[in-house]
Amino acid sequence: MDKIEAVWWFVFSKDQLLLEKQNGSLVLPCSTEAPVTPPRGATIHQIATLDNLPCKAFALDGDVEETNLHVAMSLRMAYDALPLSQYNLAGKAFEILHWDHNSRFCSVCGSTMKQQEPIMKKCPVCGTEMYPNISAAILVLVCKDDSILLVRALNFRGTHYGLVAGFLETGETLEECVRREVKEETGLDISNVTYFGNQPWPYPSGLMVGFIADYAGGEIKIQKEELSTAAFFHRDNLPELPRKLSLARKMIDWWIEQK
Repeated sequence: MDKIEAVWWFVFSKDQLLLEKQNGSLVLPCSTEAPVTPPRGATIHQIATLDNLPCKAFALDGDVEETNLHVAMSLRMAYDALPLSQYNLAGKAFEILHWDHNSRFCSVCGSTMKQQEPIMKKCPVCGTEMYPNISAAILVLVCKDDSILLVRALNFRGTHYGLVAGFLETGETLEECVRREVKEETGLDISNVTYFGNQPWPYPSGLMVGFIADYAGGEIKIQKEELSTAAFFHRDNLPELPRKLSLARKMIDWWIEQK
């Protein structure tokens, strides 16, 4: 008889990830059977493999009540509880579940879409294919002497500051987007735009692309529809910074280490 293979289970209720209580810690469920019963008709998505074991994901219809065995935790908070490899796959699973929920019907003829591949659906009537949409956004670390530009966006949770950010528009390059967003949000001109790195951002389906730039002129004049404040901060007098999970924090930490 073939041995039944264990599975890593990524079970979500909205943005809450189901975790298992084990010896005083929270761990990702790994078992031959799903940790909770999938809803009737739910699609069990094949996500990837981790440590040579398959990863599967499904969404629950309602909230998850904490028990002696399980607890639900927001995906953002799971960054602190899980190894990075598991957190990254949890993000991928969440993006696929979000796509699955929002691609149930054909955007051309309205027919019910059919899953063909792990990340592809096809309309059985008109043949339209649908794949997960990824929204690209830029982050910009603007340097001025021994200071950097930090902003507080109106949609920030908490009291931290971050970097100028914005979504890529149709027909523009990433570098053009960087210059436009800095100008629109702060009124400043920049130069020497260089690529830093990128990061999947599953909240719900983004790709953050980071750039470094130099201040080239102008006075700060914030876009009040986007920001509550913006200022240059000296490296010895920085405000509260973003959490470690973000590319923005990695960029700021990189800048601090250049001292």
